[in-house]
Amino acid sequence: MTIFLSTATSFFFGFLMTPVLIMILKRINFMEASGGRKIHAGSIPSMGGIAIVFASFLGLFAWLSFDQIVETRYFLVGLGIMFSVGLRDDLIELTAFQKLIGQSIPAFFVIVMADIRISGLYGFLGIYEIPYLASVLLTFMAILVLTNSFNLIDGADGLAGSLSLVTLTILGFWFYTVGMVSYSLISFTLVGGVLAFLVFNWHPAKIFMGDTGSLSLGFALTVLVVLFVDKTGTMAPWEGLKLHAPFAAGLAFLIVPVYDTVRIFIKRSMKGKSPLKPDKSHVHHFLIRMGLRHNQVALTLGTVKLLFIALVFLGSSLNDHILFPTLALAAVALGIWMDKQTLRSIKTNCKKMPSLSEKHLRKERKRLVRRRKPEISKSVFSDNEINMN
Repeated sequence: MTIFLSTATSFFFGFLMTPVLIMILKRINFMEASGGRKIHAGSIPSMGGIAIVFASFLGLFAWLSFDQIVETRYFLVGLGIMFSVGLRDDLIELTAFQKLIGQSIPAFFVIVMADIRISGLYGFLGIYEIPYLASVLLTFMAILVLTNSFNLIDGADGLAGSLSLVTLTILGFWFYTVGMVSYSLISFTLVGGVLAFLVFNWHPAKIFMGDTGSLSLGFALTVLVVLFVDKTGTMAPWEGLKLHAPFAAGLAFLIVPVYDTVRIFIKRSMKGKSPLKPDKSHVHHFLIRMGLRHNQVALTLGTVKLLFIALVFLGSSLNDHILFPTLALAAVALGIWMDKQTLRSIKTNCKKMPSLSEKHLRKERKRLVRRRKPEISKSVFSDNEINMN
């Protein structure tokens, strides 16, 4: 019951706050213009993540018990710090180094203070335990890379919100079944905040979440997935639903940003470009070139993610040696198919478009019509007598 009330509280405050935030951002002219890498039309207010995080914290502090706050305090502090980093980047853009330092602080809180980390390889490649320092470094890199990967996927209306909604909902149920009620409540409270935001972010979007929202959600999702991976990798079968392929499960929960980041890194490197240089080669850009609308892109990638997660849960008895390469190969195959479909769609659209000469003739005809001199009808004189007085 507490989880439901926390989710409802978060949704209620988010639903009330977001329209007010939109009005304030419009009034101070804090808008995101179209053009360049931006694929939306017109100017749309950004920084909608303020409503998501504030509504979620209101729901959490209203319904978390004192013991639960103590248990999750380092995660909550880390989320608050990541929110401030995203807010600062939206207001005044940070350099890559400044952003790295800012993101390292909340990562330190959850890894060292809260001890949320990948404690081993859980039998993958025949390795079970790894040294503490290697565990910290591995988790630190995972948090930074995956948080920024989620930030990059936020490029279409409703996309980041839909993807986070799928992950948070399933993780919330799983945490509850294994007795981790505090993190289940956190997951579902974030679901309430994201749902309220999606009401205004669904295509055509009235507001974007900005780095304030994408970094905060990316951090929360990554940390919760790391916690899930370590728990399912170390728990006993009688403690709850144990998945014997923890890394494959973690990959499934974050399959879209992981695939998008790896794909972009490889393609840009092969072309001799910097992997950090922004462009329009993200997976959502390709789907839009295929003719899909923003809401269709969000639903398509959300469905793909659900299918990958379902595959992992259906194969819960399989280990990472089987499931991990299976998921990786499936993602690559889908990516190759998507590239071919995109190229085919572009060629089809080009054939349907009129040639340059046809366009020129049409423009010339319109120009001549506009420049034609007005004529006076002869009936004006024939139907009326001239007054000679």
